[in-house]
Amino acid sequence: MNNRFYGYLLFAATAISWSCSPGDQKLEELIPMDEAALANGEDLFGTHCSSCHGFEQDGIGPQLGGITREQPLEWLRRFIKNPTEVIDSGDERAGAVFARYKSYMPGFAYLEEKQIDAIIAYMHQYPAPQVAEGARGDSILNPIPEPIPLSDLVVELEWISTIPASAENKPLTRIAKMDYHPVTGDLYIMDLRGKMYRMQGEETQLYLDMQQEMPAFINQPGLATGFGSFAFHPDFGNNGLLYTSHTEKPGTAAADFAYGDSIKSTLQWVVTEWQTGQPLEVPLQANSRELFRIDMVTGIHGMQELTFNPLVQKGDPDYGLLYIGIGDGGSVGAGHPWVPHGASQAWGSIFRIDPSGSNSANGNYGIPPNNPFVGREGALPEIYAHGFRNAHRITWTADGKMLATNIGQGQIESLYIVHAGDDYGWPVREGTFVIDSEVAINQVFPLPENDAEFGYTYPVAMYDHDEGNAISGGYEYQGSQIPALQGKYLFGDIVRGRLFFVETDDLVRGRQAPIYEWQVSYEGTSKPLSELSGSNRVDLRLARDRQGEMYLFTKADGKVYRIAGTKQPNP
Repeated sequence: MNNRFYGYLLFAATAISWSCSPGDQKLEELIPMDEAALANGEDLFGTHCSSCHGFEQDGIGPQLGGITREQPLEWLRRFIKNPTEVIDSGDERAGAVFARYKSYMPGFAYLEEKQIDAIIAYMHQYPAPQVAEGARGDSILNPIPEPIPLSDLVVELEWISTIPASAENKPLTRIAKMDYHPVTGDLYIMDLRGKMYRMQGEETQLYLDMQQEMPAFINQPGLATGFGSFAFHPDFGNNGLLYTSHTEKPGTAAADFAYGDSIKSTLQWVVTEWQTGQPLEVPLQANSRELFRIDMVTGIHGMQELTFNPLVQKGDPDYGLLYIGIGDGGSVGAGHPWVPHGASQAWGSIFRIDPSGSNSANGNYGIPPNNPFVGREGALPEIYAHGFRNAHRITWTADGKMLATNIGQGQIESLYIVHAGDDYGWPVREGTFVIDSEVAINQVFPLPENDAEFGYTYPVAMYDHDEGNAISGGYEYQGSQIPALQGKYLFGDIVRGRLFFVETDDLVRGRQAPIYEWQVSYEGTSKPLSELSGSNRVDLRLARDRQGEMYLFTKADGKVYRIAGTKQPNP
């Protein structure tokens, strides 16, 4: 997600109202609404819809209170099955919401009609919410009015591989992270649906099948669930240690980080250590052990990042310490803003742990003694920094800056320079603006005059949802083949596939670095990634190899490209 806009617009509560004529049958007469149907609908809604939709206020997608009284049954059924088709057909209702959220969502054609009807029946139990009294009137409608300028940077892409499809329909894959083997330099890529591959030229070879190795593995309800991330230990050639994250059914085992029985858990994220005595062999033959597991309120904003600091050497205090980006699990949108708030909670944070240690609460890993919250009453010692909605990608620049991208809620996508102990503000800040979860989490408000007293750290670069929907974390170009990219941090937007960069010299805490857009060319022709991938939802990711050269890939078609050079822009 995070891919966090998978769930946008699940049933499209629009500003255009529709009502039945007096002679029309009531919804209660058209579909079952008995106790069994409503219970089934609640379960299905919790699995497929609650990550992005509630009934009181807009979340990632529109609130759905009263939608069944505004839209006809057949329209709801049709939209749930294939929203892209309905939007592209010119349907006025669907078009109105697409214009608002600027994002497609996948269809749920795999659900049976009786399942869709059960969801609709459950939704029908919720009328339109009443307008809250005392709602704030200082909402900022366009927080960053200046558009991102288009630079003259055009890079030539070279196709290198197509990852095996894990579904019959788009997205054909859910490839989400690519990294390199510490010994061979070979590229490895993982699909959220459960498989990790070694890439050698055009060929791919299965390296790890999470579904086979972990019987409780799930990749539903989709979004960012499944096989979340991986990281080879920097000394993998000697110790054979690999780390992964994946999702399992709720209650599979006791969670090391939980929030109490009063809030339903949708799934658990699990961090696993794998050890092999044959670090060069494919497929992986390894023993595994669990480091920890954490409950999540919904299926979004889970655990999309595991990584090690590549700048340190053996003997340095940071060597061999595993950084883990943990999202808020959709808890704020689900009405539980306290879950990721502060250093006393695991959610919305970046952990730093020592996998070789044993002084954690469960004894399965170590707490680095120089972690910022060690010994602080009420705080979790695993936390390195906190206040993220979804720390999507963590990386380091050549001069030592630790960077983290944060996928935002309704308005702002952010890039941060991370220091130990920082609080980045979620869920009371988004970018350099205030969030008021009791009013509307998709709105932002001005900072108070006494803001400095709260001690929040703000982004060094950010863009709003005029420009994109969800930031795709990137990397500083550190290669030698393309001089024009030197000194640039390359990133993009997951959903729309737009490509951006900032100059790393401009990244200074306390001010905003200017963002510029760049373009790509393939086989000599400049074209947007939406056209190249054949999908309006691009699902863009970026990667970097051992030599510092850069890659990008798209879930929709499973294609991986190397950035091969630059060219002059078209006239």
